[in-house]
Amino acid sequence: MANYIYGIDIGGTTVKMGLFDAEGEMLDKWEIVTRKEDQGSQILPDIAQSIKEKNEEKGIATEDILGIGMGVPGPVTEDGVVLKCANLGWGILSVAEEVQKLTGVATVKVGNDANVAALGEQWKGGGRGFNSIVMVTLGTGVGGGIVMNGKIVTGSRGAAGEIGHITLNLNETRVCGCGKKGCLEQYASATGVMRAARERVANTDQPSMLRDYDEITGKEIFDAYKAGDAMATEVVEEFAEYLGLGLANVAQVMDPEAFVIGGGLSKNGPVVAEITRNCYEKHVMFALKEKEFRLAELGNDAGMYGAVRMVLV
Repeated sequence: MANYIYGIDIGGTTVKMGLFDAEGEMLDKWEIVTRKEDQGSQILPDIAQSIKEKNEEKGIATEDILGIGMGVPGPVTEDGVVLKCANLGWGILSVAEEVQKLTGVATVKVGNDANVAALGEQWKGGGRGFNSIVMVTLGTGVGGGIVMNGKIVTGSRGAAGEIGHITLNLNETRVCGCGKKGCLEQYASATGVMRAARERVANTDQPSMLRDYDEITGKEIFDAYKAGDAMATEVVEEFAEYLGLGLANVAQVMDPEAFVIGGGLSKNGPVVAEITRNCYEKHVMFALKEKEFRLAELGNDAGMYGAVRMVLV
């Protein structure tokens, strides 16, 4: 009887790998290096080899494996074809088909890493108990994933859920990494929040705890905000205003039951969800008010859990 599932999250530096049972309990986890040389040609063979070694270690036969789920950092179609993954050196590649050949496992499911992480949080993390969630990750950029009725929303080109590139400021002159201007990512990412704080320190005489730091981080900004620092309050309120507005726009298209906030900035605690909810309520239409706002719970394991869930659904 097939009792095991491999959940795999491919990152630009390491591949996170987990062995799970059919109930979604993690039995083991480990990492291997992501070898990106030669257009990433060794990444999938390395994963297959690591699975083979784990099978031998645990006494697992190929027929004992229910499936393999994988998250990759790029657009992925519903049939497991990566359209382009610049971070790994891949062009168009049928990841599902290739992994089937390399491992002998018939069921291989592949999704965009942010979407897969959202599915993991919906299943076992901050979004559990809800069938439909939108997850937003606040890190170097702003990522997103949409789960509706327990399934990932992929889109026609595998690029659904790019919440960070909703345009919110038509007067912005700086260019976002996506090539546009005025994207949510420019204001609600950790990068954007830190830039806003540094600019206030450099361009104003306003007293602030933030002036005491050689390098201002998201944690220091939120610590100063919690302490009542006026400059930090301005920075955090601007961040929340943009994020609340962006999520209000998303709600008016997707109408999820809940929002789950993850990424580095979410580690500053419940205040992140609270201030975002307050700004969301100001900007959203009446019928979509009073949504749940939760913090992500699975951390770096979310992608592995989501990958397993893809196999099960």
